[in-house]
Parts: sequence; structure tokens; C-alpha cells
Amino acid sequence: MVTLACAMVAYLRTLFLPRHKLALEAVALRQQLAVLKRKQPRPKLGRPDRLFWMVLRRLWEGWSEALILVKPETVVSWHRAGFRRLWRWRSQRRRPGRPKVHEQIRQLIRRMKAENPTWGAPRIHGELLRLGFEISEPTVSRYQNLNGCRDEGRAQRWLAFLNNHREVIAACDFFTVPSLTFRTLYCFFVIEHGRRQILHFNVTEHPTSDWIVQQLREALPLPSPYRYVLFDRDTKFGGPVVEFLQASAMKPIRTSVRSPWQNGVAERWVGSVRREVLDHVIPLNDQHLRRLGREYITYYHQDRTHIGLEKTTPAARPVEPRPTVPRQPLALPRIGGLHHRYTWSQAA
Repeated sequence: MVTLACAMVAYLRTLFLPRHKLALEAVALRQQLAVLKRKQPRPKLGRPDRLFWMVLRRLWEGWSEALILVKPETVVSWHRAGFRRLWRWRSQRRRPGRPKVHEQIRQLIRRMKAENPTWGAPRIHGELLRLGFEISEPTVSRYQNLNGCRDEGRAQRWLAFLNNHREVIAACDFFTVPSLTFRTLYCFFVIEHGRRQILHFNVTEHPTSDWIVQQLREALPLPSPYRYVLFDRDTKFGGPVVEFLQASAMKPIRTSVRSPWQNGVAERWVGSVRREVLDHVIPLNDQHLRRLGREYITYYHQDRTHIGLEKTTPAARPVEPRPTVPRQPLALPRIGGLHHRYTWSQAA
């Protein structure tokens, strides 16, 4: 009886749907039926099946309603795997880079640094040359700071600098996001250390030093309240970026090699936006990604609580008084329902 009632409801529903949506739904159901008819204990989806759902997801907004065999999260994971395979294939086609430094030399660099804490890269490099090893000084500098060879005193001084000047420090960085068509999109942002506010966010396919300078002009208009700007050693932050910051009475500071902890505020924001938005959505293009980023920034500033800000928000979200009459708070959806804000003010 229940089955018959469900069939009648499904039939009545088809009377009100547009013809092209019914055709897409029929194709989706037939494809899944073809998979179920395969003589296997557990139906397996091959590459053509995965490609079918990735294309259908772009053509039909209601694609998830017809899913039976897989979940929407599975389709997103297929897209991520396809992006990794594409770049692995591209990397294999390229010529190999520099040969890897032998393990014996790496261990010797660490040993010299441990036995001679005051030695820098030039002294260690000189000793290696006297021992007959052909290696460059920048390579020595890179390996002497890895695997427990970090100068703890210098690290403490760096942390003290960040804590004492957090109100006048801004940081900028890039992170990459693959689009639906496997294009690599570069997200640039500027964040302040004091209240963790995002000062600027933009997306491009071709980041250059001139493009970064224009973004910094928009993010840090004169007179700027910030004295220091942190960024890593990416070649995109070249001479024009440094010259612009110096001309604007701001001091550019580069982090050490392979030391993301020195720009921890920016790195933590990248992790948050990936976990809370980008791991659940495949952007179609740069406009779509830009819109998602700005929606998340609004949620990040006004609604999302932060441990580093004593469980408040960058925009100083006030504490709402509890109502005298017991009732349930109202849930306000954010970023398409991925997150919510709870409030008493609009609760019935």
C-alpha cells in the first residue's frame, strides 16, 4: 500500500516538472539502473560512470535528487581525484628538476649544525667544500633549518614580535583551488593580525607582481594603519611588491624558508576556508569562486566565533540576552546552508 502511494505521488509530481528536467532525471535513473544490472556482488562505478555524473552535475541543478548509488560528497571527491591525476600526468611529461641531495650530505649538514650551534650556512658550506662535496650555499641554508635544527631563541623572538605588534601587522598569501574544468585558480587575500579581519580577497588565473601591487593598493589605502606586511618567499612577491610597500611607509617582511608557522594567522585562515567551504564545493570558474569567498568572509567576520579572539567574532558579535520565556533559537543559514548562525532576536 505504501509503495502504491509513493508511486502515485511520483506520478503526480511529473505533471508539474518541465520536460527537460524529466528527461535529465530519466537519464540519471537509467544510468544507475544499468550499473545495478551488472552481475557483481557490489556494483562498481567505472571512469565513464564518474565522468557521466561530473558532467550531469554541471548541466542539471537537481542532479542530487536522483542519486541512489552514491552521495554528492562522493562526486566532489571524484573531481578532486581527477584534478590530482591531471597534474600528475602533466608533471610526468616535464623534464626532471634538480637532483635530490644525497642523504649522507643532509645528515652531515644537520650534524654540523647540532655540534656547532653558532655556525651559519656559509661556515657549514665552507666545511662541505673542504670535504669535497659539491653543493650550493642556499641548499645548505635550506637543510640546516629542517628536522629539529630550528633556532629556538630566534623562534621566541619572532613570536614576541608578532604578539607585541599584532595591531600593526598585516599578512598576505596565495592558495590554489581547482575549478570544474581543471583550471588552477589563485586566491589572494590580505588579513590583519589584530582582529583576524580579511582586508581584501580576489581570484585570478594569472598572478603577477603588478596584479599583486594593485590588490595591495585596494587592501591598504593610504594612510595605512599597518607598519609591517608579512609574506612568504614566493617569487610572485617580487621587486615591485617590495618597492610599493616601502614607498607606502610599510616594512615588507619575508618568512624563512619552509616556515609556514611564521605566518600562522594567514595559514590558519586558509585551512578554515578549505575545511568549511572549498572541501564541499567545486567552483565553476573564477567568478563563482570569488562569490563563494566573499560569502564566506561575511560569515567569517560577523558570525563565526574564533578561539584566538576568546570565542567572539572579528566584527565583535554581541552577546544576546536570553528570553524570559523558554523557546528555541532561530537558525539562520549561511553559505547556502553549509553553516548557520543562531539568534534569539528573530525567534518566534
